[in-house]
Amino acid sequence: MGLQSVINLFFPKVCYACLNLLEDNADTICIDCRHDLPVTNFHFDDNDAVKKVLYGRAKVENGTALFRFEKKGLVQHLIHGLKYKGYDNIGYFLGNWLGGELKTVDNYSTIDVVIPVPLHKNKLKKRGFNQVAKFGQQIAKALNTDYRDDVLVKITNTKSQVDKKRFARWNNNDELFTLQKASAIENKHILLVDDIITTGATLEACIAVLNQAKNTKISIATMAIA
Repeated sequence: MGLQSVINLFFPKVCYACLNLLEDNADTICIDCRHDLPVTNFHFDDNDAVKKVLYGRAKVENGTALFRFEKKGLVQHLIHGLKYKGYDNIGYFLGNWLGGELKTVDNYSTIDVVIPVPLHKNKLKKRGFNQVAKFGQQIAKALNTDYRDDVLVKITNTKSQVDKKRFARWNNNDELFTLQKASAIENKHILLVDDIITTGATLEACIAVLNQAKNTKISIATMAIA
């Protein structure tokens, strides 16, 4: 028995979506789940679903989400594992997936910099990582562009927004973020990345702050849309 076989025996690789054992040729997500995941293809179909969430509230050049979010579905399992169980290779995998697709789409060929929605420093210290960091880094790598996590900063520490009503979410995103090193994004097309877009309140607040820099254009890419 080879070393890898011994490792797999004691530390078996499982699919992060369904938790079944992975086949030797699969990585992170099994073949069955990959086919069952509810992909949107928004970026291929010029679908404006993400932009419509922010219509009348924030100007967005392009917007896409890799998956549709379904309660208790595979996507929820993936994002929960990423955020709360520390399976950050999920972000790496999904960033590779979406980045590989976006680099074939003209609308995203002018992206100059990828910026993640930030965590407050206290939450970052507690969790140990920003769940969208590797997702954004891999998209930036695929697009052959910069990744910056030192421009947009969260200055208010809020509780989890899971299960909060829409109105409460809107109020909680007043004055949450600040901009530093504004010159780094002047005259640039920014791709703002996050894990999930629901009401769009968090992204709206981020866009308002990023627009304080001169002559910015902003597009959005998320793992999922609810």
